[in-house]
Amino acid sequence: MGQPVREYLLTLCVTVAVTYLLTGPVRKFAIAAGAMPEIRARDVHREPTPRLGGIAMFGGLCAGLLVADHLRNLNGVFELSNEPRALLSGAALIWLVGVLDDKFELDALIKLGAQMISAGVMVMQGLTILWIPVPGIGTVPLTQWQGNLLTVALVVITINAVNFVDGLDGLAAGMVCIAAAALFLYAYRIWFGYGIESAAPATLFAAILMGMCLGFLPHNMHPARIFMGDSGSMLIGLVLAASAISLTGQVDPDALALFAGGERNATHAMLPAYIPLILPLTIIAIPMADLVLAIVRRTWNGQSPFAADRGHLHHRLLELGHSHSRAVLIMYFWSGLIAFGTVAYSVHSASMWIVLAIAALSAVGLTLLLLPRFTPRAPRWAYGLVPPRYRHAARAAEAAAEAAARNASGTEPEPVRPIAAGVSGVNGATAVGPRSRFPDRRKAGSTR
Repeated sequence: MGQPVREYLLTLCVTVAVTYLLTGPVRKFAIAAGAMPEIRARDVHREPTPRLGGIAMFGGLCAGLLVADHLRNLNGVFELSNEPRALLSGAALIWLVGVLDDKFELDALIKLGAQMISAGVMVMQGLTILWIPVPGIGTVPLTQWQGNLLTVALVVITINAVNFVDGLDGLAAGMVCIAAAALFLYAYRIWFGYGIESAAPATLFAAILMGMCLGFLPHNMHPARIFMGDSGSMLIGLVLAASAISLTGQVDPDALALFAGGERNATHAMLPAYIPLILPLTIIAIPMADLVLAIVRRTWNGQSPFAADRGHLHHRLLELGHSHSRAVLIMYFWSGLIAFGTVAYSVHSASMWIVLAIAALSAVGLTLLLLPRFTPRAPRWAYGLVPPRYRHAARAAEAAAEAAARNASGTEPEPVRPIAAGVSGVNGATAVGPRSRFPDRRKAGSTR
């Protein structure tokens, strides 16, 4: 089992590296191509930021699939299943439409049609739901039309859920990465724990999806240097949906009967993997809730469900007084709690400790929501472990606080040298970094 783990780790690292290295050149290309739309009323960032980050993420997807195809243990996924080719075909189509939208702002109905066509392309190549496992009943086989329609619906819903939550720096990539990590753990357990090879494609897709998000996050964390745009959000939404469909709709619960003591027990044992068909995705329950609430809110107000507004969950957190980074971390917390709590419950569903731990962590999350003004600060000795952008911001905030204190005491303030983006002032020394092109990038309070 150690060899497959190393091969998954290699695939993950290659995907991370390719995505990370491509994002810099893609950012320059986006600026040169003019893919930097003006600030809209619903946006929370304060300066034009290049899009098209999905180009780098698609490059990472292709690199991950290419490496996996040449590894001994993962090569069988490509020989025994057509799902990787189906995923690549659908991803290429939705990515191309997303690139055009990032540049030319396509109509919402055109994007919806493209999402349905991309899902249809995957269905035609075999990536579809074959049956629905129902707890207490067993496996319910679907007709071809039923499976195809359900697959298309799940893909479209998941893509739009991820697209809706892409409103703060690093939010969509981080939440999808958390969901992919939970899905990978569960799929890996089904494949190598029970020896069910039909779970292999979902395991590979989840590992590659993690790499795509992890490689892009360093460029997308607040303050973001580049946005993934629809080319990225629709792409990772489709890959996440394909992973869940491959695991849930094609893994036969009858194969688990020998391990779980019967078909009904096997169905109950796999319940956390079946819930995605109902919600449709438990592992991204937060984006799904945001999607449903947005549709209800806009319809109630007489607007189109595709009309943009500032009523999303992350906007609500900002209105409560949470900072940009804090709002993102809170959304990460709840996503991780739901996703990994579901995985833990699937392993030991009879353990009361898991339920108590989830309840305790939920109480912690509610407490964090009620303390929007509390800002944790790293001690000075730990500054070396903090990312440079946050070290610089903390020092700038301390300098501003000292200047305000001197003004309040009536003393003459010392002249403060302005610090531009990419400039770190430590003991009077400054160094201009590559981000000095946007002078107000590190302005206090800059949010997307």
